[in-house]
Amino acid sequence: MTGGALSRRLGSGNVRCARVRRRLRALWLGALCGTSLLANAAVAQPVSDRPAVASVTGNPAATTFSTGTGQLGRWLGLRDEWGLALGGVWLADTNLVAAGGVHPGSTTNNSALFVSLGINAEKLADWRGAAFGFQFLQFNGGDTNADAGTITGYNGITGPLPHNRSELFQAWYEQVLVKDVLKVRIGRSAPSADFNNVTRPVAFDDATQNIPSVSGLLYTTIFANGSMLDILPGYYNPGDGITVSFTPTTQFYVNVGAYDGNLARGIQTGLTGPQLNGYYTMIAEMGFDWVLGEGRNPGQLGIGLWRHTGQLTAPGGITQDSTGGFYLFGSQRLAFGLNDRVTASSISAFYQLGFNDSQTLPINQYYGAGLTAFGLIGDRERDSMGIGIGVSRTNPNVFVRPTEVILQAYYQAHLFAAIFLQPTISYIPTPGAVASAPGALTTTMRLTVLF
Repeated sequence: MTGGALSRRLGSGNVRCARVRRRLRALWLGALCGTSLLANAAVAQPVSDRPAVASVTGNPAATTFSTGTGQLGRWLGLRDEWGLALGGVWLADTNLVAAGGVHPGSTTNNSALFVSLGINAEKLADWRGAAFGFQFLQFNGGDTNADAGTITGYNGITGPLPHNRSELFQAWYEQVLVKDVLKVRIGRSAPSADFNNVTRPVAFDDATQNIPSVSGLLYTTIFANGSMLDILPGYYNPGDGITVSFTPTTQFYVNVGAYDGNLARGIQTGLTGPQLNGYYTMIAEMGFDWVLGEGRNPGQLGIGLWRHTGQLTAPGGITQDSTGGFYLFGSQRLAFGLNDRVTASSISAFYQLGFNDSQTLPINQYYGAGLTAFGLIGDRERDSMGIGIGVSRTNPNVFVRPTEVILQAYYQAHLFAAIFLQPTISYIPTPGAVASAPGALTTTMRLTVLF
């Protein structure tokens, strides 16, 4: 190599390093100045830059890593071309057991704040196909579901103790091995976004064919099939492990994963590090997308198998070494263009089922279904409403009541920017956690703020 060529090569490398240093410096300065910028964000942010968000799930953090709009990063001066996305979501709700349940008349409040940093290493540092994700969770809440006496939970924002927690919810490295076909993610993540995700939006190149978030229902089993409770890591107990995604076509995928399985032992994996002690959850899923009829109505179907290793126990001294199960979910748009004032107004349906052979898990069989309507009222294109039912066949080794049913209805109203308000009514005719508890009627008012 000639001296001139060497100088040009070194000069190019120095320029690249300087560019990376400038971006990292900007991120550091943005963090230092965040308080003052956020205080003036409402004034400084142009209307044209406000995010346009369609309907969202009842808990965005349970179904996708990109929980926010990235607006926080833009407020702090981060540029999209740097490959840095800083955002999040705040979920807050008030719940009332209006009648029945274990504690009729009781109220609880919950708050979950997620702050996410996504790093596109290819844009930031010319590391081809690499990405990193970090997400912090601050949750403060109450024993909302216990007040109603439900096993599965009519409000999926709160779960096992402790109800006040600060945790590193996600921290992973992802590498694309074959562009648009094969990628691997290693680290701490929420596998509920990759497996059994019935609320996943259906997206096509033609935007008119897309279905926004399939449902805004709040009950827990819309995010984790009842037969996989305490098995599938997700909100708010993530899983440390590996996920492999294979997408040979835009309409077909296969996901395979293996994760720390200590959640099934009652270990709060969101508050601990990875444990390599023989308890593992392994799962595989394949799925399809399609369009039907003259209206080209989109649909999707996912089928999965899972296996958990390690000995689990139940009350009465019952033990079982390893268990497994099967699940299926899908959604289908049924009608489109129902409201002349909202072009994308539509109605969609979803369904779920799952089975396991466990002698120790709380639920052995689960069946769920629901309907969601988008943009049916006036010109409110980002509003949605829906109903759903979840039927859980309980494990007779653990619970007396053979079945727990949750019926739920909601209206998700878009307020402005990326803020939604959602009143929800739930009815649990046979709460399973306390056999003597009467049917519970509950109400929830949920505020969702994406940023």
